[in-house]
Amino acid sequence: MRPLLLFAILLFMVSCTGYKRKQDKEPVARVFDRYLYPDAINDIIPANISPPDSVIIARDFIEKWIKKQLLLNKAELNLTDEEKNVDEQIENYKTSLLIYKYEQSLIRQKLDTFISDNEIKEYYNENSSNFLLNDNLVKALFLQVPRTSPDVWKARRWYRSVNEEDLNKLEDYSYQYAKYDYFNDNWIYFSEIEKYLPIKIENPERYLKYRKFFEIKDSTYYYFVNIKDYRLIGTVSPIEIVSRNIRNIILNKRKIRLIKNLETNIYNDALNRNNFTIY
Repeated sequence: MRPLLLFAILLFMVSCTGYKRKQDKEPVARVFDRYLYPDAINDIIPANISPPDSVIIARDFIEKWIKKQLLLNKAELNLTDEEKNVDEQIENYKTSLLIYKYEQSLIRQKLDTFISDNEIKEYYNENSSNFLLNDNLVKALFLQVPRTSPDVWKARRWYRSVNEEDLNKLEDYSYQYAKYDYFNDNWIYFSEIEKYLPIKIENPERYLKYRKFFEIKDSTYYYFVNIKDYRLIGTVSPIEIVSRNIRNIILNKRKIRLIKNLETNIYNDALNRNNFTIY
């Protein structure tokens, strides 16, 4: 039997779910004095996968294993004994990993993840200087109307109105002729609206301070903007914008406190039991 055919059959056997890994110890690859056995490959083959796909995954795994062993061999040949002595690093990594896994398990079991709105408000009020805006925020109505649309003067009147009936008319009108976004209840960065405008606003802070309504036009569209509310760069962000960040901060503080309490309790318990000695 030709080697390539034998190799393909062997890979197929490795991929089969009925393959008895413990009974057949024939290797599937060798690099110097290291051998790769079917058991290792069976562990990475997903269940219910087709034989051709299994062969592809197995072949890729074998090639990666060979490259890794070749690199390891080169490292062992070229590194000094001192450089090859990684026992302490391995032990430190193992220690850190085990502690981390235990801490994460404890956090999953013990951490209180409920955070009330009052807690968020309290943290926000006490740390408001940490939540300064890097961009201007607005609550606004934005309208982009083609210049060929009929009765543009009506849209010009409606977009300035606070009357709900006028706003409904504006929405119906925009559905037929224009692009309409009503951000009245939600904060949005003013730069997002600026992207739609045909000109660059050189001083947006002044615009927002002194112009509640503004209109811009180009050869194709009218652009109408009604600023309902605003917050400028450098001022404190509205709580709605940062509430998720505050929630994560509070959770993280709880995690740290939980871990510190764990360390303290374990230490005190071991001290009381005389489980350690300081010489």
